[in-house]
Amino acid sequence: MHLKFAYDKKRKTFVCRFRLDDRYTGPPGHCHGGIIATILDEAMGKVNKLRQVIALTSRITVEYLRPVPLNKPLRVESREVSLRGRRHVNMAEILNQQGEVLARGQGLFISIDAERMFAKFVK
Repeated sequence: MHLKFAYDKKRKTFVCRFRLDDRYTGPPGHCHGGIIATILDEAMGKVNKLRQVIALTSRITVEYLRPVPLNKPLRVESREVSLRGRRHVNMAEILNQQGEVLARGQGLFISIDAERMFAKFVK
């Protein structure tokens, strides 16, 4: 989806501004729920860069609060909620131009040793 994130140091939040075109249609004029979940997962995953770890999504929950419109300015924001050992809990929200939260997600990410986990696939 070519989402480009910037880190807001003051708010300790990753932010991405974007628009969704008609190829992401779910209900008429609005985004498909699977795309919404994908955007939230991607945004939450960016937060793991702060800890300089590779962490895989273990679980995400999504709250669909309002329909997410197509062809309108949107933003997604994400931040860390907690860290305990290898368990990273992050959250993200998709907001419209008025700042209303349209969808919210929370994810559990488990940090891994990528070399060890994927060694058998790389030759």
